[in-house]
Amino acid sequence: MKAMVLNEICEIKVEGRPTQANHLASKAEPLQLVDVPVPVLGPKDILIKVLACGVCRTELDQIEGRIVPPKLPIILGHQPVGTVSALGPGANKFKIGDPVGAAWIYSSCGRCKFCRRGAENLCDQFQGTGCHADGGYAEYMAISEEFAYRIPGGFTDIIKAAPLMCSGVVGYRSLKLTGMEDGETIGLYGFGSAHHLVIQMVNYQFPNSKKFVISRNPVERELARGLGADWVGDIDDRTPEKLDCAIDTTPVWKPVVYALENLEKGGRLVINLIRKEAADKGFLLKLDYTQHLWLEKEIKTVANVTRADAKEFLELAAKMKIQPEIQEFRLEEANQALVELKSGKIRGSKVLVM
Repeated sequence: MKAMVLNEICEIKVEGRPTQANHLASKAEPLQLVDVPVPVLGPKDILIKVLACGVCRTELDQIEGRIVPPKLPIILGHQPVGTVSALGPGANKFKIGDPVGAAWIYSSCGRCKFCRRGAENLCDQFQGTGCHADGGYAEYMAISEEFAYRIPGGFTDIIKAAPLMCSGVVGYRSLKLTGMEDGETIGLYGFGSAHHLVIQMVNYQFPNSKKFVISRNPVERELARGLGADWVGDIDDRTPEKLDCAIDTTPVWKPVVYALENLEKGGRLVINLIRKEAADKGFLLKLDYTQHLWLEKEIKTVANVTRADAKEFLELAAKMKIQPEIQEFRLEEANQALVELKSGKIRGSKVLVM
């Protein structure tokens, strides 16, 4: 089968942008298209014939070493959707031909105190799809049937379900963690793949709420207006009203400080990403306790996702008829999609189509 494989940690080279002062080689094509064997199934595994796989900023972190994959080479991709093409000898949850997807959570131990209370995203043995195990940048991938999800009826174009498997699921978790109620204001810092889905969730679940989008990217601001934002602004702009809650998906620290400044008393900021870049961490020195943190403001982070998040969100997505905005790339164009993602050429979600 064909797969796009990461063989070594490297810096993704973007034309017109200087390379970082580090020891990494700079490559415009960090992934290689190779032929590899179709995965061998364990007893409870299913084999997914991948029809599409979303492209995520986390893959940039993996390639450039901010998240070090436990093994190399590795097939990246944690937003695959497709159909069941084979079953392990003990697998009985799905039938051949069923539409399915996989999310970032590839497995957890199932026994620790976190797993027992439904917080398997915090399990010490948590494994990520396309990180600890081969993912969806390939024609086929294997995963336990317990960590695969049926794509609900109503998705006539399964390709559009690909970004739901990470951007949608983790966006759903971040929105839950805000504790938002109808009528409250929310600020969305950054407007990439996750937030262009989150704003649709807010429209559906909290119709009386105001949605303020903060992004330095004019293309993202234009998309936000089209999806119902009540106000859009650049990162230095002050929101027209205080925020009851906010979600930050940007890779830098500056929006954290500004979001805290814009929070209402008792408001909560949720940071939805795995890593923050160190380049502007000095901006944190601008934090003033009285201005940014006092009066019971909260900061909460998102760590991975659970299977319950995926199941709940997919049911919600089907009900609300969510409409991801996607840009399609062929599997062999994965490097182009990654370079565009790093350079900020974003409008909705990028998806590899097999």
